[in-house]
Amino acid sequence: MSQTSTHTEGARKMSLTVLTAMVVGSMVGAGVFSLPRNFAQATGVLGAVGAWLIAGVGMLMLAFVFQTLAVRKPHLDAGVYAYAKAGFGDYPGFFSAFGYWASACVGNVSYWVLIKSTLGAVVPAFGEGATIAAVAVSAVGVWAFHFMIMRGVREAARINQIVTVAKLLPILLFVVILAVALRGDVFGPNLWADAARTPGALFEQVRATMLVTVFVFLGVEGASVYSRYARRRADVGRATVLGFLAVLALFASVTILSYGVLPKDETAKLRQPSMGGVLESVVGAWGAALIGAGLIVSVLGAYLAWTLMAAEVLFVAAKDHDMPAFLARENEREVPVPALVMTSTLITAVLAVTVFSDDAFTFTLELTSALSLIPYLLAAGYALRLALTGETYRDTPAGRGKDLTIAALATAYTAFLIVAAGLKFVLLSCVVYAPGTILFVLTRRERGLRPFSTPELILFAVVAAGAILGITGLVTGRITI
Repeated sequence: MSQTSTHTEGARKMSLTVLTAMVVGSMVGAGVFSLPRNFAQATGVLGAVGAWLIAGVGMLMLAFVFQTLAVRKPHLDAGVYAYAKAGFGDYPGFFSAFGYWASACVGNVSYWVLIKSTLGAVVPAFGEGATIAAVAVSAVGVWAFHFMIMRGVREAARINQIVTVAKLLPILLFVVILAVALRGDVFGPNLWADAARTPGALFEQVRATMLVTVFVFLGVEGASVYSRYARRRADVGRATVLGFLAVLALFASVTILSYGVLPKDETAKLRQPSMGGVLESVVGAWGAALIGAGLIVSVLGAYLAWTLMAAEVLFVAAKDHDMPAFLARENEREVPVPALVMTSTLITAVLAVTVFSDDAFTFTLELTSALSLIPYLLAAGYALRLALTGETYRDTPAGRGKDLTIAALATAYTAFLIVAAGLKFVLLSCVVYAPGTILFVLTRRERGLRPFSTPELILFAVVAAGAILGITGLVTGRITI
């Protein structure tokens, strides 16, 4: 987005601390509270360590990619979307913006499902979070947050900073208590899963955790999305890496330490949020209550951060003439109202769909991860392209080799994740992407341009074919949600 507007310049008031809180707040949401059971169902300690090493290195490379792009392409705001467009053209750029936005919306639905599932332990009408009563109450919550955000973006960001501190306290307490209570006689037998103890079996166990690790790390680009509000441009990259390293240490600690207090098979059967059951086994009932309260605060904070980012991506894409012009409108508090309305509407619609899902939380978690992979792949690919061509490296050639390695690793990692996600979620992603193309066509008509170039038309045909296969699978029952 252009930096010429004094109106926009006046909005650049987020410090390094606030930007880091946006990154941490974006990543620490529903996922961390489900980690013990999700990992115990897939693997043992060794597989968990391998999974976090792969996810940690891969996502760290992505964090470095966003840090590098923030410095080398300072005029590109909105992060993921802007990099995809600059690197690969208008339609892939639109795909990135729309996919990132849709991923954020579906992820927000998973938050509401988990909240109502948690409350379902005391309010039976909420069940596992996807009953009609749960959906109705969640919809009220969606629009309550909507009107709170209408008060202003920077005010909502400050609320997120406070919530981030509040939600981290029970998680940190969980880590400290489990570190003290860890038992070697429990930890040892949990080293291996029940499957064959071979490298191939271990790899399959690690692969089974990949969508979970992607889900908990979503938001690593949080600071770059808000780059237009940064007090200093360099703070965008610093906030991204600082936030990522802090969250990686936290997630790995929650997962590994859980293997030291309960047998793996017992952890695998715990009700979500499984962190509550693990802590309860050590300190009693108050542990589950503490984690339940922490989850609600954490999830609502993450919901706020992701709603802000989702609306921001639509707004900036519209300002760059890659979304319909109506999405670029702001109110007097600098809130992109039409983009926010569109975001809240999609969240509400997906909430309604969860009534028909067999496992709403797992489905929304995995679909969120799958939708985010294309935007991440395109951003990593753009960084790789810059390093290969030497663009922006004429004055600082010394860093080119390092950036090339980082970008190549990040690209390979995100490509591997798409393969790990499986055909089901590739097709379901096409079901989301294909109708979204209507917005792209409307935008092109507003500008008096052809809807597609020849390569773009081929890409659309591939996505449309995937959507048809996905819908056919849903109708015939070969694909379930």
